[in-house]
Amino acid sequence: MKVGNQKATCKKVITMNGLNGHSNGDHNGAGDILTQNQQRGWWTIGLINSKYRYLTAETFGFKINANGTSLKKKQIWTLEPVSGNANECLIYLRSHLDKYLAVDSFGNVTCESEEKEPGSKFHISVSEDNSGRWALKNVERGYFLGSSSDKLSCTAKVPGDAELWHVHLAARPQMNLRSIGRKRFAHLSESLDEIHVDANVPWGEDTLFTLEFRIDEGGKYALHTCNNKYLSAGGKLQDQCTSTCLFSAEYHSGALALRDGTGAYLAPIGSKAVLKTRSTAVTRDELFSLEDSLPQAAFIAGLNDKYVSVKQGVDVTANQDEISSHETFQLEFDWATRRWYIRTMQDRYWTLETGGGIQASGDNKSSNALFELEWQGDGAVAFRANNGKYLMTKRSGHLYANSDTIDENCKYYFYLINRPILVLKCEQGFVGPKGVKLECNKANYETIQVIRGPKGAVYFKGQNGKYWNADSESVMCDSDSPQGFHLELREPTRLAIRSATTREYLAAAKNGNFRLASADLSSATQWEY
Repeated sequence: MKVGNQKATCKKVITMNGLNGHSNGDHNGAGDILTQNQQRGWWTIGLINSKYRYLTAETFGFKINANGTSLKKKQIWTLEPVSGNANECLIYLRSHLDKYLAVDSFGNVTCESEEKEPGSKFHISVSEDNSGRWALKNVERGYFLGSSSDKLSCTAKVPGDAELWHVHLAARPQMNLRSIGRKRFAHLSESLDEIHVDANVPWGEDTLFTLEFRIDEGGKYALHTCNNKYLSAGGKLQDQCTSTCLFSAEYHSGALALRDGTGAYLAPIGSKAVLKTRSTAVTRDELFSLEDSLPQAAFIAGLNDKYVSVKQGVDVTANQDEISSHETFQLEFDWATRRWYIRTMQDRYWTLETGGGIQASGDNKSSNALFELEWQGDGAVAFRANNGKYLMTKRSGHLYANSDTIDENCKYYFYLINRPILVLKCEQGFVGPKGVKLECNKANYETIQVIRGPKGAVYFKGQNGKYWNADSESVMCDSDSPQGFHLELREPTRLAIRSATTREYLAAAKNGNFRLASADLSSATQWEY
């Protein structure tokens, strides 16, 4: 899959999950546009030309250009592999309007048809100059897709600078990383200085990674860990992102390969499966899929200030003082009922039993395993079971669904465990700083450290080491003392953020400003995280 002297080679590999492990029902937007009929191996991407402008499909007139300055809805393209084809590099490109990019018999580039045509098929090659840029050769015409000013063309027999594109992955930046070859997930090592790829399931904060796209570093990617470090090609984690922490993204039959500046690929190496670069060839060992990191939470019972746990067996009981895997639960959304399944690390679901008791005994998603989450405004949530009753904590710590109203015994303070680092996005863009003021219309994101406080409160800390300070005018990242917020999970990938003192929600404005608005949920922005 290299471009150079018109040579390009592709190896057959097994198709696995692509970069689109999004939940059905997501809203439209960059990184959030996948539909229920998406298949494995499909990526959502942005394509950036040599002038650092995005390939854009305009909303009206089916016009296309390369004038986009950031990755938003019009700059999103779905990369679809050609089905039933042994060549891993053959793909279609579909716009946000569900039209296919194509080249006609005269070399004109169009994007008007909802049907795949002979001129819609492209072959991906990767530049040999280690820039990681892609060349897209139209299969029907035999020429490469290029751009100059606002005009697209397909007339070059050999790709030059105008025909090479940086690839901006539009998958959510925070994800779990799964090795195709080892069939295991990556996690932070116990020594906190390496990434090991040997976890059977992605559980807890140590399996969360942020894939940072760095356009100012030549469109390369950095792998950011939950302890605020960066993976280097040699396998060690570093405090700062240097040139050895930058990788190019390559497409191989729907899977991802990450190549360092010397041309070597990341892979799990040795008995510890340490993630580092070694081979300059791509096999199954060098391939990964990016999987959605589903929300995982811990709950403190309002009655006794103990964590809800399944450590003692099948009974769901609030009786632990610390958080381990037994006190961490995965929340899985059911779009049909807008209720939640609550899953344990042992692949069991909280289930309503006869008599109202709650046990982690269900091995499938029955109606009695569905719970409605009702947020109380103070960092706590109440669970409504399938019998219409609210869960409450008995003096023994056992959870029962037998309350008609919500009191302190029915409150469970919520912590989002697997987001120690947060990336926030709204319709206007990502949250990031302009000086010490935060805005929500940034093309690139900045990671936010999340520090747990008492009774469901969290504190947000910026990369400058200062805490967030929000009021009715703005949000600043300039405080030495923390201000408390509460997170309210509204959908699998969206949450509302509420002030712990005023109980007002953070709301975004079209000009990029955001601030505390009101305590009414209808005024709240539901942030993609």
